[in-house]
Amino acid sequence: MRDLTSCLSQSSVQVAQSSSSGGQNLVQCAYLARLRGKRCRVTVTWSMVSMGQALSISLDDYSNRCLCKTEVKPWLFSKRKGTKVVEVHGGGNLEITWDLSNAKFGAGPEPLEGFHVALVYDLEDVLVLGDMQKQNKEDGRALPDAFHSDSVMIARKEHIYAKKVYAAKARFLDIGPLHHISIECDTVGVRDPSLEIRIGKKRVLLVKRLAWNFRGNQTIYVDGLPVEVLWDVHEWLFGSSNGCAVFLFQSGQSMEKFLLRTCSQNEKEAQAHRFGFTLILQAWKIE
Repeated sequence: MRDLTSCLSQSSVQVAQSSSSGGQNLVQCAYLARLRGKRCRVTVTWSMVSMGQALSISLDDYSNRCLCKTEVKPWLFSKRKGTKVVEVHGGGNLEITWDLSNAKFGAGPEPLEGFHVALVYDLEDVLVLGDMQKQNKEDGRALPDAFHSDSVMIARKEHIYAKKVYAAKARFLDIGPLHHISIECDTVGVRDPSLEIRIGKKRVLLVKRLAWNFRGNQTIYVDGLPVEVLWDVHEWLFGSSNGCAVFLFQSGQSMEKFLLRTCSQNEKEAQAHRFGFTLILQAWKIE
C-alpha cells in the first residue's frame, strides 16, 4: 500500500490539517500556466476565515522556487472588486485584478459564476479565472474567460462536509468530461461499516471491514483512464465525532515530473501532453 502522507506531500496541492475542530472552509487549486515564456505553477486558495472571505495566490517555477506570494484580505474583498500589484522574483510585477460584484456562491468559499480573477505579467495573461468577459479600461484588452485561458488545472484540494454522503466533482483529464464523485460511509451505530465510492452512477470502489481497512489504495478506471484512489478514514472510526477523513484521486503523472520533463523537451512535444489530475478531499463529519 502506498503511504498516504508521502503521496500527499508529492502532490501539487499540499495538505495541512486545520487546528479547528470543524475544519476550515477551503478550496485550493493548482494550475499549470506560463510566465516569461516558461511553465509555472499557480496555486489559488479560496477560504472563509473569521473576518470573511480571503484569496491567496502563489507562483512557483519548475524547481518549486517561490516566485511570488500574496493574499487578498477579507476587508479588501468587501469592495467586491479591485487590483493588487506584487513584485515577482527575478524582476517585474504581477498585476492581480478581481471582480466579485455579481458572483454567485454555493456552500463553499469558491465563486461558481459571475466573477473573474486575472493575473497579468508584462501585459500577458498568466491565469484568468471566471466566466465574465471584462474589458480592461486601461489598455483596451478583452480579458478571456477560463475556457479560453492557456492554463490548465492540474490539482484541487477542498473541504467537504456531510453526515453520510459526500459529493465532489473532478475532471481527471484536462480535455475529459466533468465527473460527479460521491463517497458514502455511515459509521453511526453501524457494527461493521463499509466505504463506497461512485463516479456518476457507477460504483467503482467498495471497502468492507472498514475497521481493519481504514487506510488503503486501489486503482479504478474512469473513461478507460487509470485513477489511483487512496483513503484514510481513521479519524471517522476512532477519532472525535466530527473527525476528518482524507481521500486522494490521482490520474496521470505529477506536475513536478512534467515540469522537469519540459526543461529537456521540445515545447511542441510538451504541449501535446495531456495532463493528469490530483484531487484531495478532506471530508468532515457533521452531526
